Amino acid sequence: MTLVYFDHNATTRTDDAVLAAMLPFFQQEFGNASSRHTYGITARRAIDKARKQVADAVGVQPVQVIFTSGGSEANNLFIRGAADSLKPTNIFISAIEHPCVLKPAQALTRRSCDQWAMQQLAVNPSGQIDLNAAGNAMREHKPGLVSVMLANNETGVIQDVAGIADMARSHGAYVHTDAIQGLGKIPVDFTSLKVHAMTLSAHKIYGPKGAAALIVDKRLLLKPLIYGGGHENGLRSGTENVPAIVGFGAACELAQTRMTETARHVAQLRDHLEKELVAMGAVIFGASAARIPNTCYFALPDIEGDTLVVKLDKAGFAVAAGAACSSVNPGQSHVLAAMQVDPMLARGAVRVSLGGNNTLAQVEDFLRVTQHIVTALKQISSLSS
Repeated sequence: MTLVYFDHNATTRTDDAVLAAMLPFFQQEFGNASSRHTYGITARRAIDKARKQVADAVGVQPVQVIFTSGGSEANNLFIRGAADSLKPTNIFISAIEHPCVLKPAQALTRRSCDQWAMQQLAVNPSGQIDLNAAGNAMREHKPGLVSVMLANNETGVIQDVAGIADMARSHGAYVHTDAIQGLGKIPVDFTSLKVHAMTLSAHKIYGPKGAAALIVDKRLLLKPLIYGGGHENGLRSGTENVPAIVGFGAACELAQTRMTETARHVAQLRDHLEKELVAMGAVIFGASAARIPNTCYFALPDIEGDTLVVKLDKAGFAVAAGAACSSVNPGQSHVLAAMQVDPMLARGAVRVSLGGNNTLAQVEDFLRVTQHIVTALKQISSLSS
């Protein structure tokens, strides 16, 4: 049985062209990019090329790209690095942020001295930040740092980052966006979003795991998380992971060339999927809001999401019950809780996130299998009641 992969918001298969770009730097061109000999110079030039490819993807200069080991590290670098450069005040995050933003923000509030206060920006039932409420909250509690994700990893709902940034900047705050789920799916432009920092990651755009970046405004003051040899403009010391960085650059270049066509393709698949799921009685979370084109987050009343995910996996379809990062801490999605979704309905949440290689035939097969599973589960429930 061939497993159909419908979990592209969790990670993606490394593209063949990306892998081909990476392979020489595992063996033939294995130099340390800090070395002065030919091997090192070759590695440094490869990193420089990748830095430009990443920069071009979001409309910045290469010097603004700080490579990290992953999106979690990049988010922590902004929050902790900026906080260490500022007088403690308020950090604002949305109520639907990824744990790698939520947890470091919470950690700031637990410091024994120089304590920060965390404020959460509420979202409406569609999963969008309430801009009026955000404005009122910032007037009441002056922000020093603000971090709001561009597109939610569970619902796919897109936030008005530029509008929030305007508010935050009027109070003199530093503004950051986790744009990991947006890159390659919708246009992402650093300047248009009006932020001071932005997080990107390779493995969501058909690149390798272990490579990400924090894009920074040249005037942003950050203190490093990792001290050492002064790599990445002194903000991220450590020998560079040249193969992964090269792959990140190649993936960014491919994402830019393929984005329009891929977005059109997956949007058509997603729209058909949702139409048929609604006909089965499903609720689509965030359906009334602007979303990235590949994401469908749904629940079928009285059907447990975890149960459906396991049965779909056995039937040949890889989907998710919420976010992949939550699998170690199972429970109700904090995103759906923030959207005021009934807890019983939220227990049924399943996320399908499509990729460029998925087909209409696969979606049709998924719908057929899902209907079969749901019918069987309801019959079992009926017999046991």
